[in-house]
Amino acid sequence: MSSLAKAIAERRELLGILVARNLKIRYKNSVLGFFWSLLGPLFLILVYAVFLRVMRFSIDLPVLVTGILVWQYLAMCLGDSLGAILGNANLVTKAAFPRIILPLSMVGANLVNFLLAFSVLSVYLVAVSASPGFLGWIVVALLSQTALCLGVAFIISAANVFFRDTEHILNVVMLAWFFLTPIIYPSELIMGDPRMPTWVPPVFFINPMTGIVTLYRMALLSAPGPGWSFLSLSLCSAWIVFLVGLLVFQRVQTAFGDEL
Repeated sequence: MSSLAKAIAERRELLGILVARNLKIRYKNSVLGFFWSLLGPLFLILVYAVFLRVMRFSIDLPVLVTGILVWQYLAMCLGDSLGAILGNANLVTKAAFPRIILPLSMVGANLVNFLLAFSVLSVYLVAVSASPGFLGWIVVALLSQTALCLGVAFIISAANVFFRDTEHILNVVMLAWFFLTPIIYPSELIMGDPRMPTWVPPVFFINPMTGIVTLYRMALLSAPGPGWSFLSLSLCSAWIVFLVGLLVFQRVQTAFGDEL
């Protein structure tokens, strides 16, 4: 692990170049270009404000928008990771090229986008006089979510080299994952329901995104927390996914050249 970290640190300039390249590709031929990273979240807030007013959902707009923006970071990382290896065959086939840099750069580019979107979200929350909690939890949530994104991106980028049905499987998994995560509903809906069997809350928080989204809301909106036993379960799951994804990627990367 330390040797891998050292190798990545030695190639940090290359990583920065690839992150910048991925950002440029995303907004290529776009009139507003990079400004869409700021305009996208703003339009999202406006659309959901109208939607909630018309449909009269019980969830508050700041709670919903926070969940959606956090989810988008994960969804964009996983969508881009499908082509991290397949889309860079010319680099992968070079023996000296560190292949792990490719999914790292994909996640890095989306992290930049998320931080810009987060700045828009922060301005919005200040404008609506949202009551923040302990803002330090944002760092814990961001690090854990980035670790989760990297872990799953390692697995998906590698799997798509060997199994081209990975994209279709991912679409189904992401749809199910979305509804199993408290994005369009608060986690209290599950935790506060006395009719729920006792095994439901622990299973609910094994999903790493459940704790991560809840932690963002606790930090930004003073949302009620489920207790650290449940949050720790989610955060540990996120880091376990990162380690498993890293090990899987390192194990199979030597065979990429034969499949491309």
